[in-house]
Amino acid sequence: MGALLSLNSSRTGMSEPFDSQNETCKRQKLSSCLCEENPRLIPSLPDEISYQILARIPRINYLNLRLVSWAWKAAIMSSELFNVRKEIGTTEEWLYLLTKNGGHKLLWHGFDPLSRRWQRLPLMPNVAFEDETRKGLSSLWMWNIVGSSIKIADVIRGWLGKKDALDRMPFCGCTIGAVDGCIYVLGGFSKASALRCVWQYNPVLNSWREVSPMSTGRAYCKTGILNNKLYVVGGVTRGRGRLTPLQSAEVFDPQTGIWSQIPSMPFSKAQILPTAFLADLLKPMATGMTSYKGRLFVPQSLYCWPFFVDVGGEVFDPEIDSWVEMPVGMGEGWPAKQAGTKLSVIVGDELYALDPSSSLESATIKVYDHQDDAWKVVVGEVPIPNFTDSETPYLLAGLIGKLHVITKDSNNNISVMQTDVKNHLTSLPSASPSSSSSSDNSSGVHAEPAESAAAFQTNPWRVIATRTVGSSEIVSCQALNI
Repeated sequence: MGALLSLNSSRTGMSEPFDSQNETCKRQKLSSCLCEENPRLIPSLPDEISYQILARIPRINYLNLRLVSWAWKAAIMSSELFNVRKEIGTTEEWLYLLTKNGGHKLLWHGFDPLSRRWQRLPLMPNVAFEDETRKGLSSLWMWNIVGSSIKIADVIRGWLGKKDALDRMPFCGCTIGAVDGCIYVLGGFSKASALRCVWQYNPVLNSWREVSPMSTGRAYCKTGILNNKLYVVGGVTRGRGRLTPLQSAEVFDPQTGIWSQIPSMPFSKAQILPTAFLADLLKPMATGMTSYKGRLFVPQSLYCWPFFVDVGGEVFDPEIDSWVEMPVGMGEGWPAKQAGTKLSVIVGDELYALDPSSSLESATIKVYDHQDDAWKVVVGEVPIPNFTDSETPYLLAGLIGKLHVITKDSNNNISVMQTDVKNHLTSLPSASPSSSSSSDNSSGVHAEPAESAAAFQTNPWRVIATRTVGSSEIVSCQALNI
């Protein structure tokens, strides 16, 4: 009897925690119902104030904040929140780095310079591609957007009819651009056919989607941003059994989602070759593109693998909707990397390029002086590893008002190096004492304290980020401010 009473009393004691848990669950359910009935992001606060609070939180935390509730997720993925960030001046500029792994797949990494943290972007989606040479057939080719998987050498060989390398590769030669707060991946090759497709990454939604295709399929084209529009020029396409260079150009308006044609590049230097043999042998190609002082500057070269000859370039002026010849000094002195490709970056309205020709393990940064029509060395030494065997040995980026060089070393580590280019401008040969002291000098020259300039000359570079990427190669980078 005593044992039975003891058992009953123990059962009674055991039921109390369960009753407590049931009450807790009831309260949680009731609280959940109340939250669903209350549409406010933060209870007792107007949504306008809540958006002001969310807009002041660093963007690196947004992926975690999306997990708070459905309402918070909707708010953080809304354009309204990012409009508030613009209004109150809390936008953040991130660096987006594209790498290509051993399987020729593109992988995107976002870098926040404030927190010094990296963030992986979603993988680019699979898409179905119908071979344009077999229109009317029902067969579809499945392929991944996987990046530049062959060197420009294979493209040149394709001009000679040797297209085996392209046929083996699922995709190559895409081009990257960024406009209106989004990243765009344009064109490329699949099954040796040039693609028209364009994919957009929206950092607000943290997702990819396909947008309006280009009017012309092209690979290895060049992009530039002007007046908040994305311009695409040149590249190559498939024609008559071989690859053909393109002179055409078009522009994309992200507000309307429409592509429009602009006048084709004249390639005037290629039109004056002395013989038809040279005209057929030397293929003109756009080797770079940058938006500078309200116009688009496109350096050009004539190719006959393994040789290339710089022929200056051409400039598109949107106000007159036509092309003019590039200034001689600008075109002839524009530094080139492998296969004549010319990278550049705008920082503080100045045009910079990296010249790798000084040595195997060092390079120089040059700035274009539009008044003297000349490229001038402004940073005498850039510590970069030996890049003779790399497809993309280095990248340039303008981020938070400073120049950045991205490289990869033999230990598979990516380094992001930063320098404050404003410190060097007083050393330009064309900068006289009177002009350097002027605060509104048109060439962008600003006076700096002697101590600051001396420190800059001693150690102009600092590494702000590293990342191990294994055998992946760096392909491209873009900066977005949202």
